[in-house]
Amino acid sequence: MGLFSLFKRYDINQGVEEYQHTQDALLIDVREKDEHQEGHIPDSINIPLSVFNQMIFKEVKDKDKPLYIYCLGGGRSQRACFYLKKNGYSHVKNIGGISKYKGKII
Repeated sequence: MGLFSLFKRYDINQGVEEYQHTQDALLIDVREKDEHQEGHIPDSINIPLSVFNQMIFKEVKDKDKPLYIYCLGGGRSQRACFYLKKNGYSHVKNIGGISKYKGKII
């Protein structure tokens, strides 16, 4: 994760659209459980960053599965993506924060 990646802007709306058109993809919310319960993007699964390194290998065994990661503002999802790439996951995309999402939230 370089210095310039900290300033990269992510478009969660575009990312969710891409996720919806990607076969066998997973949408992962890395916010804490209470944040996820307050409102999340439909079909997303919650793997909180605080327990991410313990849960991700159980939840996603296929390291080639397309993964779209979001949080509140993009910081936690960036850390999760870095961790996934470091551990051999090949199709990982940080789509940013739900705070900018304009679609349906449940």
